Amino acid sequence: MESAYHVPVLLRESLQQLAIQPAGTYIDLTFGGGGHSAAILALLNEQGQLYAFDQDEAARANAQAFTHPGFHFIQANFRYLEKYLKMYKVAQVEGILADLGVSSHQFDTPDRGFSIRFEATLDMRMNQNTSLTAKEVINTYTTLQLHQILGKYGEVRNAKTLAEAIVRERKKKAITTVNILKEIVTPFAPKKQLFKYLAQVFQAIRIEVNDEMKALEEALVQSAALLKTGGRLVVITYHSLEDRLVKNFIQKGKFIGEVEKDLYGNVLKPLEAVIRKPLLPTEAEITENPRARSAKLRVAVKR
Repeated sequence: MESAYHVPVLLRESLQQLAIQPAGTYIDLTFGGGGHSAAILALLNEQGQLYAFDQDEAARANAQAFTHPGFHFIQANFRYLEKYLKMYKVAQVEGILADLGVSSHQFDTPDRGFSIRFEATLDMRMNQNTSLTAKEVINTYTTLQLHQILGKYGEVRNAKTLAEAIVRERKKKAITTVNILKEIVTPFAPKKQLFKYLAQVFQAIRIEVNDEMKALEEALVQSAALLKTGGRLVVITYHSLEDRLVKNFIQKGKFIGEVEKDLYGNVLKPLEAVIRKPLLPTEAEITENPRARSAKLRVAVKR
């Protein structure tokens, strides 16, 4: 099932760090192909519960193959975590897992417009019921907006120059497909870094289309509130922006600024890091699944 859709990254490490209790309640924030969910369910007894979120319609078909009595699939963005768990009357859970980023299925489906490998209409929506597409971002955002997105979300060094070029070129002809955008972007790439540069640009646009950073912030705050004392949060990130958010929230209980303390000097934060440095995939896993190469796994426990 998941081999055709998405190979679960750092699977053994995820399960180990979740410290599964057979009768516990768990959340998979990013169901995708169901690889992580299937492994969690295999460790749960009939009393155990797993609530799996995914906003992509394509993931629902994978969920239909699951027969565990405690499995619940929720087709929604994980930023609405608390809202949906209230509907199921779930107040606290033992563990939460998030495998962030784009699934292999989404990258490998040409017409979704996520990949620089395929010609397609500029779409990049993880939830195809939403209205904002990559095409709209590229063709309607101001030079300043594009500059900020490329710089902040793609960490593109010459973001302003590229933004100006995009606005200049779209006046001649609408930028509607992956290849048209690549033609415009390519001349601005540093020597011998074209692939990386294109990936940064596409990442920036994708993050904007899906409001990924804000959604992650909201999900992290809600996750901390939902975990029982001693409950665990396991998050797999794939780029520095995600990892920085997760790291800061675990370390400081906030996303920017310094950690807050009470009148007695006690740190005010909901989580404590379980491991000081993130776990990384082995060379063997990277060889088997190259998309795991940039993965970092961070673990926190509810204080």
